[in-house]
Amino acid sequence: MLIRFKKRFEKIAMGLLSFMPEEKEVSKLQDTIKEYETNDVWQLFLWKEEEDVLGAIGVYLDKESETAVVQHITVNPSHRNLGIGKKMVNALKKHYGATYEVLANKQTEKFLQKCNANTDE
Repeated sequence: MLIRFKKRFEKIAMGLLSFMPEEKEVSKLQDTIKEYETNDVWQLFLWKEEEDVLGAIGVYLDKESETAVVQHITVNPSHRNLGIGKKMVNALKKHYGATYEVLANKQTEKFLQKCNANTDE
């Protein structure tokens, strides 16, 4: 289930985002989390199954072009290759519906292409 990031999930979100290559540095990671907390056009969601948070997906909302650009997507390494990333992308598309088109940035492009290529799953 896709849930909106809340301050109480900050440590979990930071841990998940730290798996992304461009978020390895602690100060960069703290800046990213702060941006998600304070900027209305940056939205972070967590993927929760039962009681565990297994992934995170973050978007930048471009209201002018009506796009939601996926800038972060990460899954706990022990839960990778189980379709969680794809579930997050599909849930995000459902969440934004007709309001925003979900697109990738340079870092998430290959993963989103893979998700779109396997739409029959």
